[in-house]
Amino acid sequence: MDKLIEGHKHFLSDVFPPRREQYKLLADRQSPRWLFITCADSRIVPDLILGTDPGDLFITRNAGNIVPAGSEGDDGVAATIEYAVEVLHVRHIILCGHSDCGALKAALDHKSLKNLPRARRWLNHVEGAFTHKQPPIPAEGEHAELAALIRGNVIAQLLNLRTQPSVTRAAANGELQVHGWYYDILSGNIEQYDEQQRKFLPLVS
Repeated sequence: MDKLIEGHKHFLSDVFPPRREQYKLLADRQSPRWLFITCADSRIVPDLILGTDPGDLFITRNAGNIVPAGSEGDDGVAATIEYAVEVLHVRHIILCGHSDCGALKAALDHKSLKNLPRARRWLNHVEGAFTHKQPPIPAEGEHAELAALIRGNVIAQLLNLRTQPSVTRAAANGELQVHGWYYDILSGNIEQYDEQQRKFLPLVS
């Protein structure tokens, strides 16, 4: 806890004061342009990776950056998406997977979920990753198979995202765009899924 307390002291003394007016504007309202759906993994820090500020990103996180299909009932992910689209009127939704994802590792090895019944049920939502698994990239060495499956999961969850009623409506009206990303922790690079070419391409060339 000491690290967190010291971090907050630094925020209060050095970070907050010069940005006081910005926080004053954010105190009563938010108007983010992007909904960022990503994994709960502690190594993924969206504002650090993307250079965004408080108020820029509306974020929802869970194990495996999962979006249950729109027909599968109510859950926190669906509620967040609905609020972001219908109330905040975000213009973009980014679904971002990442290298070395523990959720997809577990999907490959169900033994690791033996004592985690809730996690096991949650990961039923990643079955589509196997259908959309991408060709392994030899340069990724021993991690190539896992990375191929993680990229497949981005595609599967992107398809699920499009089944959410609010997303379906807003996209059809030209009010919303959705994007599938793969973030590589080792290199810091992001790839974006190109739906026309049906492959992942560098976000920054």
